[in-house]
This record gives sequence, structure tokens and C-alpha cells, in this order.
Amino acid sequence: MTEQTELARLIDRRTTLIYRLDLIAKGARITYDDGSPIDMASEKARLEDEVARLDRKILSLQPPAGQA
Repeated sequence: MTEQTELARLIDRRTTLIYRLDLIAKGARITYDDGSPIDMASEKARLEDEVARLDRKILSLQPPAGQA
């Protein structure tokens, strides 16, 4: 996989996570397959951590300024 393709994949993943965080902020509730509720505070924290990790990874894959 090329670095550009990896970068695009990570950016798409980050967009999805931001969308999920927005849904949580608007009061969305999700459950496991068996119907038991997911702790939304923990899910929000997990998603925020993942977004931060993706931000670091995306930054490391971007070409230096002026070398696009």
C-alpha cells in the first residue's frame, strides 16, 4: 500500500470517528449485539483517544510543507 493510500485511509477513518463522536454528543445510545448498553462515556473516551492516535499518524505521513 502506498503512503498516499494509507494517508487517505487514515483520514477516512478519522472522519468516521468524528462523526460517531458527534452522534454521541447529540445523545446517541448504542448497544452490543445481545442488547446490553454500551457505556457511552467510555466509548466517547475511546473514540477521542483513537482520533488523537490517528492525528499523530496522519501528521507523520504527510509530506513536509512545500513538498506536496
